[in-house]
Amino acid sequence: MLAIVRIEIFSDIVCPWCFVGQSRLAAALARRPEIPVEVIWLPFELNPAMPPEGRPRAEYLLERFGDVNRFADAQRQLQQIGEQEGIRFNFTGIQRMPNTRRAHVLLAYARRINPEVQTRLTRVLFEAYFSEGLDIADPSCLVELATRVGLEGIAAAAVLDDPTLHAEVQALESLAARWNVSGVPTFIFDRRTGFSGAQPVEVFERAMDSVLAQVRDS
Repeated sequence: MLAIVRIEIFSDIVCPWCFVGQSRLAAALARRPEIPVEVIWLPFELNPAMPPEGRPRAEYLLERFGDVNRFADAQRQLQQIGEQEGIRFNFTGIQRMPNTRRAHVLLAYARRINPEVQTRLTRVLFEAYFSEGLDIADPSCLVELATRVGLEGIAAAAVLDDPTLHAEVQALESLAARWNVSGVPTFIFDRRTGFSGAQPVEVFERAMDSVLAQVRDS
């Protein structure tokens, strides 16, 4: 029996390339069904100083970059890439720039239930923000999204402000700093190899093959 390959991913829900990376990792795993893997999603808040309730997106972009249309060309490119990946990027539908701390807390809770549930919730959160334009800083929204992957709504609501889970998220973000993770998405394979960015599917496959070869030789 092959050893389980653990894939740890530092990401943030408001990162469009993290969404693309999630899709490409899923495609690579589908191509390598014989490799047993455990996928773990780890937090990396891109805007940790964002107010807990978030801000109007246009206001945030204007204040930070001086131009609400600064990323128009990049967004068009992402929409084209998204079409190839089965992702619908609806940037005009995004009205709020959220604080993602509670989303990461919910993902940490889902991981405790089952890493596969965490992966499904990650996809649901990406789709909610980038395709549906939902406010993922809103606790009621997060609870509804949790129920989409089978989590119990009352339990999900209770964990959003759980100090233990918030401390866990902070500790994992400190781990990212110690590992010199400076951007997302970052994929780490069995803590033996890794890379940053939403690389082509073939790069994911080569990384998994490399790890398996190292395991066999060790």
